[in-house]
Amino acid sequence: MSSSKIPEILQKKFRKHFNIIYPDMDPELLIEETGKLMDTYGLEPVEKVSFDDVWTHQDQILITYGDMVQPERGEAVSKLSKQHHFLKRKLKGLIDNVHILPFFPSSSDDGFSVVNYKRVDARLGGWDDIEKMSGDFRLMADLVMNHTSRYSRWFQGYLNKEEPYTDYFIEVDPSTDLSSVVRPRSSPLLTPVHTEEGEKFVWCTFSDDQVDVNFANPEVLFQYIDIFLFYLSKGISVVRLDAVAFIWKEIGTSCIHLDETHEIVKLFRTIVDSYAPQTTLITETNVPHKENISYFGDGDEAHMVYQFSLPPLLLHALMSENAHYLTEWALSLEPLPENCTYFNFTASHDGIGVRPLEGLVPAEEFDLLINEIRKKGGFVSEKMNQDGSLSPYELNITYFDAFGDGNGSDIRQEKKYICSQIIAMSLQGVPGIYFHNLTATRNNVQGVALTGRYRSINRKKWYYEELMDELTDPDSTTSRIFGRMTDMISKRWHHPAFHPFGGQKVHQVDPSLFCFERWDPEETERVLVVANVTGDEVQIEAESPDLPLRPDQSYSDIISGKEVLKDGTLTVSSFTVLWIKV
Repeated sequence: MSSSKIPEILQKKFRKHFNIIYPDMDPELLIEETGKLMDTYGLEPVEKVSFDDVWTHQDQILITYGDMVQPERGEAVSKLSKQHHFLKRKLKGLIDNVHILPFFPSSSDDGFSVVNYKRVDARLGGWDDIEKMSGDFRLMADLVMNHTSRYSRWFQGYLNKEEPYTDYFIEVDPSTDLSSVVRPRSSPLLTPVHTEEGEKFVWCTFSDDQVDVNFANPEVLFQYIDIFLFYLSKGISVVRLDAVAFIWKEIGTSCIHLDETHEIVKLFRTIVDSYAPQTTLITETNVPHKENISYFGDGDEAHMVYQFSLPPLLLHALMSENAHYLTEWALSLEPLPENCTYFNFTASHDGIGVRPLEGLVPAEEFDLLINEIRKKGGFVSEKMNQDGSLSPYELNITYFDAFGDGNGSDIRQEKKYICSQIIAMSLQGVPGIYFHNLTATRNNVQGVALTGRYRSINRKKWYYEELMDELTDPDSTTSRIFGRMTDMISKRWHHPAFHPFGGQKVHQVDPSLFCFERWDPEETERVLVVANVTGDEVQIEAESPDLPLRPDQSYSDIISGKEVLKDGTLTVSSFTVLWIKV
């Protein structure tokens, strides 16, 4: 498809994007290049769709690596195929969406230092495995667009000064003042490399093996558009834009959230809306809340953003047994643009980011949280600040072990943990469930010792038979938590009030309780969620003006089936969440 085949109204949108991203270039040439890519993949403009139908209350997204469940040693089956078998056997019909973390050849960071974007790591399997899985599950994959591996063809071509790679990366004189640049790591920003033209210093936001690409070169942008369309052709319909906040650099600025960055996301959204409207864009921006939600734009950027403030706030509420700060934050959430919602998660392959706590809890509460994680056997990763000092960036611990109380009380730990998971499933948005959240996986301290990376603590790999043995043992924590989690997912399926594009109203009732209402877009059902984040039973008078309950009526909890309002008093057990139809 040439630019002449692109409808004029769509050309106008592309022209606007390219005028902002590349103001010194002829937008018509860039539009023509866009048309060629659409033609390559046989794409034609189609009608937009309503995401009220694309995502519903019956959707959750399982976050997993391609080898989280591995075949037994010597078994002649790919890791992706074995994982597919496990997912079909244990989760099909409950969870229909799967995020497979980077499954490409990679040189470090468990997949996020991509060597080749269009191949599947042979140690995991092949594209046939991905396409087969896409027949049973809606698949989400990562577009790692800030950087590539130093062992990639692109970077090797740059080192040898081969076309077209000579301008694919960012060279900076090491004497340049880069103090304004926001850093998510404590490693050096510039890495010396030896090229055909001598020593150069290249920009590396995350590590010296992850070299930032140069989006000021439009060829780089079109490479990523091509990769994006290639993924769609392979059955991927949800795309996570990894570390997207950092992709545009301008010396003298913070080099995060720049206008060009947002416009590139808008460009991808225009492509999706116009050519693949069933596709969902999710931005991964581990930053304070206001910065994070800026990637909704005016409803013209991401369909979903990671709800990064939720994991540490939930953890803080249940550790301190105080829902005040969680409630204040939830009250501050603004109405969402049309066709936009949150991706709610409590844990992922990374640690629990604490930058999103900035301004949400007092400094002394923040410090207590950091110290508690260390007491529970976790680690704290740090970032470098503009003045050269270090400060906490993320907590490295499994979300289950974060709720350990140090005295071996598994029952109390499990109650607190399940409480956190039900809250996350109840909030406005699509729940994201990390694989180890289903299995209550403990801290993988051995993994940290082997890799030297704190994040390995939450990246254990299960052997299939090992995991199945745990799941069939009724006395195992893994079996109990897996049973509770799948039961909750099943219950949620039957309640449209939890539709991701439905409404939400937060109630301030008591510091012990986190309370909010949910309802679906058609308002056919309304559910009051009442979560007790303390170890004590809490009783509240139903006639409280802050609760949508009538004291002369009886109410039952959807989850347990038990009556919870008697004689005008609502009773909530310790670390318990109620779902009450109102």
